[in-house]
Amino acid sequence: MRFFVVLAALTVAFVFPANAAVDNTAANYAEHCAECHGAVRLGGMGPALLPENLRRLHKSKAAGVIAAGRPATQMQGFAEYLSEAEIEALVAFIYKPLPKLPEWGEAEIQKSRILHADTGALPQKPVHDADPLNLFTVVETGDHHATILDGDRFEPLARFPTHFAVHGGAKYTPDGRFVFLASRDGWISKFDLYGLKLIAEVRAGINTRNVAVSADGKWLAVGNMLPHNIVILDAEDLWPKKIIPVVGDKQQTSRVSAVYTAPPRQSFIVALKDLPEIWEISYDPEAKVAKGLIHSYREEEGYFDKSPFPVRRIRLDDYLDDFFFDQQYANLIGAARNARNGQVVNLNVGRKIADIALAAMPHLGSGITWEYQGRTVLATPHLKGGRVSVIDTRDWRTVREIKTLGPGFFMRSHEQTPYAWVDVFFGPNKDVIHVIDKRTLEIVKTLRPAPGRTAAHVEFTRDGRFALVSIWEMDGALVVYDAATLEEVKRLPMKKPSGKYNVWNKTRYSAGTSH
Repeated sequence: MRFFVVLAALTVAFVFPANAAVDNTAANYAEHCAECHGAVRLGGMGPALLPENLRRLHKSKAAGVIAAGRPATQMQGFAEYLSEAEIEALVAFIYKPLPKLPEWGEAEIQKSRILHADTGALPQKPVHDADPLNLFTVVETGDHHATILDGDRFEPLARFPTHFAVHGGAKYTPDGRFVFLASRDGWISKFDLYGLKLIAEVRAGINTRNVAVSADGKWLAVGNMLPHNIVILDAEDLWPKKIIPVVGDKQQTSRVSAVYTAPPRQSFIVALKDLPEIWEISYDPEAKVAKGLIHSYREEEGYFDKSPFPVRRIRLDDYLDDFFFDQQYANLIGAARNARNGQVVNLNVGRKIADIALAAMPHLGSGITWEYQGRTVLATPHLKGGRVSVIDTRDWRTVREIKTLGPGFFMRSHEQTPYAWVDVFFGPNKDVIHVIDKRTLEIVKTLRPAPGRTAAHVEFTRDGRFALVSIWEMDGALVVYDAATLEEVKRLPMKKPSGKYNVWNKTRYSAGTSH
């Protein structure tokens, strides 16, 4: 305990004046917080207590969490031990940035690694009789668990605890055997869908955006917001293979906005928060990108790295936060930071080729594509303004703006259904799901699965026959709909199921879901 007190006191000294309140806050943090959240707030059994990690907890609510605890977690309340003033001092403390970015390098990553099972002794066949390619991983953020769901019978097969604030969705190996989850606190967890058990965990960063799996299933790329880097892990045992600092031409560093795999290119594509660039990181063993179109050692194409996992930098005119690909993975479509348009970047030529008129902050990370009147269109909801934009991918012009009852967050479809589903998510109509006919671009039905309660994030079964909708509440549910009749067929109680991810759709890169 003395060790915790000393380190916490040193940390507090950076952000509080030197007086009695400093010593009191340092002692309170060391006594009540450090054991779970780390002596210098970098996390441990509990999440890191840094501004970058606390964005999902509004500062006005933090005092209540300290006082009363957090339901369904190990976070107890401290109202009987701390005064209101002491709690407010702790809130001010944990929302103050550290004086310098903390170190979290190869040694720290290696030390954090936990192996829960011998990978050489795993079952050769599933221990269950469900279709392994029609399973769902359901992330329940209400009590920080994940449920493995049989996509035919809609019955849970397993439920296991996750780290705090899983983000970026579930990512699978190409055979669908293993699923990887990333938490905001940088923990990467590997779960075996055959044996239904946790295999390994590692902390790859302090504040992580998401994780991607290479098309051959050998590598993971972890995009971090703190430290400013990309970590390449061996997917077999989560051992760190390479750490790639995100540094610009003038030595300025950047947070990572998103990282996804581009299977035909055998590369990871990375968007950056603080640099107007896209990075392409090749995992092709022959060090080529896009099946030989670009050799990764040619400096004129933007590569500066001749080691494994070389980096190609594509400079842009504007920052790009989140994005998705066309089905050929030739073009990347992302939102511009100015919130007035989207950007189309051709990855083969390495530059922006078009702007898209998207005036209401599109959520392009949730974009989908389908065939409409002989052409491929993309569609995206907007985080501001009630509309869905439909764009022709031949000339990037707007085909239609479909009016909705409010801003949306997620849009989903499937190759075997004529409908696209989009939530409203924000505002007084947060309980609405719109069903759009992909043939007419008209809303054909508006569903309210739970009136007055947030409905969000649709995902389809492997064959597209059923659509699953989340009731995004602590005492929420998964609502299963017949995708043809649009009638409810089953409802499963769950703790704020924020997202659900079908193995087949994710590993086959369905045009109707995010990748």
